[in-house]
Amino acid sequence: MEHSKIKIGIVDDDLLFVQLLKNYIENNGDYQVVMTSTGGHQFLTQQNSVTIDILILDLRMTNGDGLEVMAELTKRELETKIIVLSSFYRRSFMGQMLKMGAHAFLPKEIELEELLAVIKTVHHTGHYFSNDQIDVMRTQLSNKLPEFHAFSRNELTEREIDVLRLVCQQLSTKEIADSLFISPKTVETHKTNLMIKTGVKNMAGLVIYAVQNKVIDPDEIVLFDK
Repeated sequence: MEHSKIKIGIVDDDLLFVQLLKNYIENNGDYQVVMTSTGGHQFLTQQNSVTIDILILDLRMTNGDGLEVMAELTKRELETKIIVLSSFYRRSFMGQMLKMGAHAFLPKEIELEELLAVIKTVHHTGHYFSNDQIDVMRTQLSNKLPEFHAFSRNELTEREIDVLRLVCQQLSTKEIADSLFISPKTVETHKTNLMIKTGVKNMAGLVIYAVQNKVIDPDEIVLFDK
C-alpha cells in the first residue's frame, strides 16, 4: 500500500524562492506541496480550504509576517507543525519562536537535503533542535523565558514522566508505546495530560518544560542525526 505523502505549505514573500523550494520538495517523493502563499494574510485566508501537515514559514513579510501567522494558527488549534525558515535567524530568538508555536527554527542558508530531513523529523516527532539550539536551552531558556507550567514535577505521575523523557529522545508515539509496553492510544492520552498539566501547547513546549524543571538533562535530549 502506498503511504500518504507529507502535505507541505510554503509561506514566503520571495516568489522565486517559493517556486524553487516547491519544485525541489516535490521532486523528492515523500512530499506534496498543497499550498503556497506570498504573505501571511493571504495564507490565513486560504488555509481553511486544505489540510497541511508541515508549514514552512518566513518571519518577515510585507503582507502579514510569520509571527501573525503563528499567533492565528495557535488560536485555531490546528495540528499543523510550523518550521520557521528565515534569513533573520538568530539563536537568541529560539525561545520566542518556541513560545509562539514553532516546532523548528532554521536559517534560510540551510542545505536543502537537511531541510527535508528536518521536515521528516518534525513530522515524526513533533519538534527539531540543532546542537546550537540545545546550547541555548542549557544557558538561556531557564533564566529568560517565563515559566510554562502550572504544575510542579511532583504532580506528574511516574508514567507521565516516562513518556516525557521519551518525547525528549524524539521517539514517535508508536516507539514510546513499544518501549513502555502500552498502546499508542494510551501514549497520546499521556501526552494530552502532560500538555494540560504543564500548560504548553506542543511537543517542543514539553521539551522546554522538561529542561526547565530538570526532568531531563539537556545532554539527554536526542538530536537528529543527519
